Amino acid sequence: MTLVDTEHKDGAIWLYLNRPARHNALTQPLLDELFAEIRLAEGKKPAALVLSARGRSFSTGGDINGFLDHAGSQDRLVSYADKLVGSLHDIILSLIAFSSPVLAAVGGPVTGGSTGLVLAADMVALSNTAFIQPYYSEVGFAPDGGWTALMPEKIGTAKALEIQYLNTRISAEEAQRFGLATHVCAPSDVEPKIAEWVTGISRRFPQTHVATRQNVWDEPRRQLVKERLDREKARFLDLIARPETLAGMQEFTKQSA
Repeated sequence: MTLVDTEHKDGAIWLYLNRPARHNALTQPLLDELFAEIRLAEGKKPAALVLSARGRSFSTGGDINGFLDHAGSQDRLVSYADKLVGSLHDIILSLIAFSSPVLAAVGGPVTGGSTGLVLAADMVALSNTAFIQPYYSEVGFAPDGGWTALMPEKIGTAKALEIQYLNTRISAEEAQRFGLATHVCAPSDVEPKIAEWVTGISRRFPQTHVATRQNVWDEPRRQLVKERLDREKARFLDLIARPETLAGMQEFTKQSA
């Protein structure tokens, strides 16, 4: 079974996170597959790239069990986190640099670092049962995945800080109001809405879409995002090595069991 399913629909390439039994929690193999599929998609110049997921959740972010599996040695844990978070950030950077429009079909909860996949999308169709939530302060992690590199620009600094401090759950309706979602609908209408957008995009000159995206995500702006993501990773690695973070991970997994 692949961890990322690829489908071609009406000129668009759809990438589905495919680890539904674990709520599409991010692991190194899944991130490696996703990065490879994005690179392949770029070469095919689709009308749009669509990010979606199998199962009830879009993604719950980094798999805490994966971190705990490497927690026997501080060096192993930091090395594992370095590669995992670095891979996630490489994916986010590849999405904002993608030549075609990037869309996200979000049918369920989005938590932790997987939020970066949504933040990197141009247009987001969000199920009315979905929500977005950080959870970092519940475990002791530093935010990654663009929560500080991209989120404040999207929703404002004060709101981004409030959400982190209080671990606020952003409902689908709030996500639309904050500008994190383009459209909110019933779960069964998420993919049809994306298909409608793809049709509209395909009717227009692709060269204009490419130029628009290149202007919005120009080299200076992409470099700034990279620098911010690098700082996120550095602080994540600092906190992941602390004993209180290990205790936080262990307690969180007990509560989630």
